[in-house]
Amino acid sequence: MSAERAEEARSAVSRLIGWPARLFDRLNAERERWPLWLPVCLGLGIAFYFALPFEVDRRIALSALAGLSALAAVLWLMSAWHRETWQDSGSPMAPITAGMRPVCAALLATALGFNAAQWRTIEVAAPMLEKSIGPVVVSGRIIDVEARGPGWRLTLDRVRIEARRNDALAAEQVPRKLRVTLRQPMAAPPVGGQIEVRAMLLPPPEPAMPGGYDFQRRAYFDGIGATGFAVGTPRIAPADRANWNYWEGDWTLHFAQARRAITERFTAALPEPIGVMAAALLIGERGAIPEHVLAAFRDSGLAHLIAISGMNVWLVAAILLVVVRAGFAFVPALALRYPIKKWAAVVAFLGTLGYLLLCGTTVPTQRAFLMTGVVLGAILIDRTAISMRLCAWAAAALLLLAPENLHNPSFQMSFGAVVALIAGYEAGRKRAADWRAGAGTGSAWGRTTVVYIAGLLATSLIAIVATSPFAAFHFNRIAVYGLAANLIAVPITSAWVMPWGVLALALMPFGLERLALVPMGWGIEIIVWTATTVAAWPGAVLPVRAIPDAGLALAVLGGLWICLWRTRWRWLGLVPIALGALSPLVVPLPDVIVSADGRAIAMRDAQGELMAWSERGNRFAIETWVRRNGQSTAAPWPDGAAARGQAAEYSPATDRRPLCDRQGCVYRAAGHVVAYARDAAALGEDCRVAGIVISTVPARRQCRDVPVVIDRFDLWRNGSHAIWLGPEVRVETVRSTRGQRPWVPIEPGVRR
Repeated sequence: MSAERAEEARSAVSRLIGWPARLFDRLNAERERWPLWLPVCLGLGIAFYFALPFEVDRRIALSALAGLSALAAVLWLMSAWHRETWQDSGSPMAPITAGMRPVCAALLATALGFNAAQWRTIEVAAPMLEKSIGPVVVSGRIIDVEARGPGWRLTLDRVRIEARRNDALAAEQVPRKLRVTLRQPMAAPPVGGQIEVRAMLLPPPEPAMPGGYDFQRRAYFDGIGATGFAVGTPRIAPADRANWNYWEGDWTLHFAQARRAITERFTAALPEPIGVMAAALLIGERGAIPEHVLAAFRDSGLAHLIAISGMNVWLVAAILLVVVRAGFAFVPALALRYPIKKWAAVVAFLGTLGYLLLCGTTVPTQRAFLMTGVVLGAILIDRTAISMRLCAWAAAALLLLAPENLHNPSFQMSFGAVVALIAGYEAGRKRAADWRAGAGTGSAWGRTTVVYIAGLLATSLIAIVATSPFAAFHFNRIAVYGLAANLIAVPITSAWVMPWGVLALALMPFGLERLALVPMGWGIEIIVWTATTVAAWPGAVLPVRAIPDAGLALAVLGGLWICLWRTRWRWLGLVPIALGALSPLVVPLPDVIVSADGRAIAMRDAQGELMAWSERGNRFAIETWVRRNGQSTAAPWPDGAAARGQAAEYSPATDRRPLCDRQGCVYRAAGHVVAYARDAAALGEDCRVAGIVISTVPARRQCRDVPVVIDRFDLWRNGSHAIWLGPEVRVETVRSTRGQRPWVPIEPGVRR
C-alpha cells in the first residue's frame, strides 16, 4: 500500500512540475548556447540601472551582488548534486535542477551589469555646468578638432574660465572638458595647441522633449561639462609637447594630430566632396561632409559606410594579413622554415590596433577590433574562433568597460547587424557549401558566382532587417531602398575603395599618397552617385512614429531569441518582435509640446499631424518633435487665422485649429481649451477661457483657478513639457522622466 501511495505522490509531483520540466528540458538541450546570453544579461542589468529615476546606494548594490553570488554558488552546487542523484532515476526534477545553472548565472550577470554601470558612473563623475554663463574668457588645450561648416568645433581640456562676479565658478565647478564652436572661417586650429577666446557657455543640451535622446547623459560619460560658441576672435598658440603627460593619456593627441593631417592631405589631393568623403570612409572624419551628401547617405541606407563600421577594421586586418603573408611567401627561406602565417597575423593585429587608435576608438571599431583580435589570436594557436561566441565576448567586454554604450545607437546597430549575420551564416552555410560543391547544375564557376551574389543579397537584407528597429527608434526613419544601394556600394567599398585607402595610408610617409587616392576617388564618386540617386527615388524614406522603450526591448529580445537559440522554439521570438512593431500604435503621442524656453510649441491637428511654431533658435527641438510623430515636416501653422476675441466661439468645424495673434494662441482639442501666452497682457483673458495655460511669463498669481498652469518658472525648472489631452489631462516633463541622476543638473534654486 505504501508503494502505491508513493507512486501516486510521484505522479502528482510529475503533473505539477511537468510544464517547468519540459521548459528546462528545452533549455538543457541548448547547453552549448548558454554563454551567448552573458552579454544579454549584462545589458539587462545595465538597462535597469539607467531606467531607475533615482540613484541606488552603492552599498546596497554591492550587497545585492554579493548575495546573488553566494546564492548562485549554492544553487549551482545543489543543481550539480541533484543532477547526479536524479539523472539515472529519470526523475522529472533532473532537467529542472540542471536548468537552474544558467538561471543562476543569468541572475549573477544581471547584478554584475548593474554594478558595472554604477561603478562607471562614479568613475567618470566630473563637474557639469548648471546654468548658462557668459560671455566669459575660456582657455584650454585643444584635444580634438572637428569641421563644422565654415568653422570648427573644438574639444578642450585643462580648462580655465575667467568670468565676471555673477558668472564666476569655484575651482571645483569648472568642467574638466568642454566643447566650443568657432563660427568664423579660419585655418584648422592645431591639436595640442592652447586657445583663449571669449565665449558663451551652456550646460550640455537636455532632451528636446520627454522621452527624447539624452544628450546630457552622453556628455556626462564623455567627460564634457559644457558646450558653447565663441563671440570673439580666438588667440591660438601652437602645441607644446614638452608639457604632455603620457601617463594621463596625452599620447592620444598624436593620433588626433595624425587624423587632422590625413584629412588635410586627402582634401588637398581630391576635389570636394570626394576628399572629405575619403577621410570619412577611412578614418571617420566626417564633420566637413556637406549636409546634402550626409542626407543622401542617410536616406539611401549607406550611413554605416561613413561611420567606420566593423567592415573597415576587418578589411584592414584582411588586407594586411594577405599582403604580409604574400610578401613573406616570396622569400623561400622564410616560407619553408618559419610560420609566416602567424607572423602575418601579428603584423595584422598591430596594424589593426594602430588603425583603431587612428580612428578614435568608436564603438563599432572597438567591437570589430576585439573580434578581429580573437580571430588573429586563434591563428597563432592553430585554433578556429567560434563566431557567435566571439561576438558575445566582445559585447560583454565593451559593456563591462563602458556600460553607457548600451544606449549608443552605434553599439546597438553594430552588434544587431553582426549577431543577425552570424546567425544567418550558421543557418545557411551548409546548404550553400553543398550547392556550390555540385548539388546543383552548371559549372563550378557559375555555382560559385551564384552563391556569391546570393550571399551578398542575403547579407544586405539581413543587415537591413536587423538594424531597422534601431534606426526607427533613434532616427524615426527607415531607408526603403537600402538593399539596392548596399548591393552597389558595399562591394565597391570592400573590393576597391578600402584597399586603395590602406595603400594611401602606407604611401603617405613618402608623399606618394596621390597614386592611391586618385583611384580611390573613382570608387567614392560611384558611391556618392549611388547614395544621391537612391535617395532621390520616390518614397526613399519611410517616417516612423516614436517607438517606446518597452517596444524596442521586446523587439531586441525577440531577435536575440531567434538568433541565439538553434532548436525550433527559437521562432517564439517572433511574438515579442510583433508586439514591439505594434507598440507605436498602442502608445499615444502628446497633443501639445512646449520647449524648455517656451519659445517653441507644437499642437496636433485634426489629422493627427503636429503643427509647430517657434522663434529663432529652436529648429532642432521642432525637428525632433515632428520626427518622433512620424512626419517629414511640420504641418502648416495657422498664421493670423482669427482674432483672439473669437477664441471662445470655437465650433466643432474649427476644433484643433489654434487661433493666434501677436500675444499668443488658443487651441481646442478633446474638450479642452489650451492657451499659449507670450505676453502678460494676454493672461487675463486666457485664464478665464482656458483650462490649460502655457505662458512664457510668470502666470501663477493671475491663473490661480486654472487647473493646469505651465509658466516660465516651470519650464525653467523642469524643461520641455508634453501634454496629453483626454478625459484626464496628463503632463510629463523632461525632469520628471529623467529623475534625479548624476548627469541631470539639480533643479534651479535647490542645493545639492
